[in-house]
Amino acid sequence: MSSIEIRPVSAADQAVWRPLWQAYLKFYDTELPDAIYQSTWQRLLDPTETTNAALAWRDGKAVGLVHFIYHRSNWSIQNSCYLQDLFVAAELRGAGVGRRLIEHVYATAADAGCSKVHWLTHETNATAIQLYERIAERPGFIQFRQAL
Repeated sequence: MSSIEIRPVSAADQAVWRPLWQAYLKFYDTELPDAIYQSTWQRLLDPTETTNAALAWRDGKAVGLVHFIYHRSNWSIQNSCYLQDLFVAAELRGAGVGRRLIEHVYATAADAGCSKVHWLTHETNATAIQLYERIAERPGFIQFRQAL
């Protein structure tokens, strides 16, 4: 496999970022209005925001994305990092791209002084869970939520 490069998104990347995020949302049977795409993209580019993104590139083509957010925690003096979205193009799943994206978040969060990286996945996402169990701990918490 050609080498994979991971780099933060830049303003020039919107045209390749959006289809990857759309594919991620489709994987989870979700659609979002255009206003959310536009707002999210602006936040990702705004250096005063705590939300970040990186793309995985192979042979000049974007093949994966990760979104992550720094936030305060009442359990630590340092910030935490929430890995919110992770997606790899279907043809490259199992080739190490997801792991590289997560490792990028680990390194970036450590450089930013975060004490931990955490994320969720759906219980049916067996392929991703296999990776996650190799590179992180599974603390056993169950998510509850209520839309407002």
